[in-house]
Amino acid sequence: MTTSWLVTGARGLLGQDVLAELAGDPDARVTGLTRDQLDITDPTAVGAAVDGHQVVVNCAAWTDVDGAERSEAAATAVNGHGVRHLSRACADSGAILLHVSTDYVFPGDARRPYPEDAPTGPVNAYGRSKLAGERAVVELLPRTGYIVRTAWLYGEHGPSFVGTMLQLASRRETLDVVADQHGQPTWSRALAGQLRALGRAALAGRAPAGIYHGTAAGRTTWCGLARETFRLSGLDPERIRPVGSERFPRPAARPAFGVLGHDNWSRAGLVPLPQWDDQLVAALKTPALAALATAARPGELTR
Repeated sequence: MTTSWLVTGARGLLGQDVLAELAGDPDARVTGLTRDQLDITDPTAVGAAVDGHQVVVNCAAWTDVDGAERSEAAATAVNGHGVRHLSRACADSGAILLHVSTDYVFPGDARRPYPEDAPTGPVNAYGRSKLAGERAVVELLPRTGYIVRTAWLYGEHGPSFVGTMLQLASRRETLDVVADQHGQPTWSRALAGQLRALGRAALAGRAPAGIYHGTAAGRTTWCGLARETFRLSGLDPERIRPVGSERFPRPAARPAFGVLGHDNWSRAGLVPLPQWDDQLVAALKTPALAALATAARPGELTR
């Protein structure tokens, strides 16, 4: 049976991978809309776009964390009010909404992984704007709204930390990288596959609505991620030097601990995402990231 999917933010890092995942599904009829094609802050346009679709995957977002600190109202217009418009349109049409959120809704002061029902408490404007979107989904779509929190997302369809490290490798002998922030680097293609699986489970009535954590298993620091990226690319990981966050002051505070728990996937009969370093191995074999690794130091990956 053919299912109609709508993907918003279709030109972004995650949106492109969601489209690629759905392209391999013979039962999926997919509409991908870029920011230029659909402004989710326009409720009339949102209603018209959602109409006729059974599953909406919202990859549209304001992602400039420091920019949100300077322009919180503008960030909230997208991440909060825009998500409310999508939620209302899905409620009106009966569509399922898969909304991508963030670990930044948490304060980052925990010592063990945040479960899906842990109290929130953002420490920056970006986190507050994303939490506003989550609340809209919960309020308007109690039975057909799915919030998928992710973190430290990287991939081949746009700027990301992994790509930046490989680009800098060919320009600098050493790199200072923060070693006191802990999280779960997550490959965008792996998350895209998880979103597709969740959408299918939701359509089949196997996945309860609510919050799911779409991050890799395990944990590391930015420094640990940079070093593993170098090692797998045939570069000397000792070129990465650990430093504290105070070396790189930013307008927006960053949570020191963004490790998330994954218990709710079992409710949907789905397996959580793999370990972060295993995801990195696969990601570095994709054409764009492999090319950056080769440019940094020609040769085969070490694993």
